[in-house]
Amino acid sequence: MEPTEEKNIAILCNALAGVGTAVPMAKKIADALLAADINHRLFDENWPNLFDGFSDIFIVGGDGTLNYFINHYPDIHLPLVLFKGGTGNDFHWLLYGEQTLEAQLQIALNATPKPIDIGKCNERYFINGLGIGFEGAVVKDLSGKKKRPGKASFFISILKNIFTCRTKYYTIESAERSLHGKMFLVDINNGRRAGGGFHIAPEAKADDGLLDVIIADALHPLQRLFYLPVIEKGKHLHLPFIHHYHTKQITIACEELVPYHLDGEYGEAKVFNIEILPGAVNFRC
Repeated sequence: MEPTEEKNIAILCNALAGVGTAVPMAKKIADALLAADINHRLFDENWPNLFDGFSDIFIVGGDGTLNYFINHYPDIHLPLVLFKGGTGNDFHWLLYGEQTLEAQLQIALNATPKPIDIGKCNERYFINGLGIGFEGAVVKDLSGKKKRPGKASFFISILKNIFTCRTKYYTIESAERSLHGKMFLVDINNGRRAGGGFHIAPEAKADDGLLDVIIADALHPLQRLFYLPVIEKGKHLHLPFIHHYHTKQITIACEELVPYHLDGEYGEAKVFNIEILPGAVNFRC
């Protein structure tokens, strides 16, 4: 596990992430670095304002933890590594798949940093995805609740909101397409997966300088239920009620406040000005 260059690693742990799994994961990483005689410091409560003297940043948490990092440290360009410490871990899956901790540490210490895109919506950043309307309602339902690992909590909330979520009228404008009407699902994606394993944007790439737009027309609740397994598996892009395209910039507007999430972080808005920021962060992956 010897690195190919001198290291001094900041380990940032979100103690609230992953129903208690992030802290023991961070300690395992710190123990492995100690055994390899690699300089490091573990921050499991107060994260530093600056990272002077550090060569790399290891982040232990899920998509929400990573969202917090990119929004609070927008000018950090040190190489990043994300370790699986959340409940959904969707962006971790995109970067590292099902690597063991030992295999990922090898990557973390030796891989060349790779530029990864992030999105920007109304002056806030996201790295995995933005979900407006239905997905926002699901995240609102889960806010403040203890989540189960994987997609169990998301699945339960999805089933609930499939029957209760009301479709709204949107105006959606980009250079590629204009859409107007009632929409059930409005998703802007940098990553492929959301909700702990729902392959909402199966063709998305986080390093192509483009956002994957997935929009579903208004559907009857029984249609929503019928197509849920299809969307979960990422087999929905060919369906007649799905609009799928790529863009660098898009504006979405609704006459009333709608729920949304950025990487699982909840909010409400009427207008969404969204753009891609190519290669804004660097990951060893």
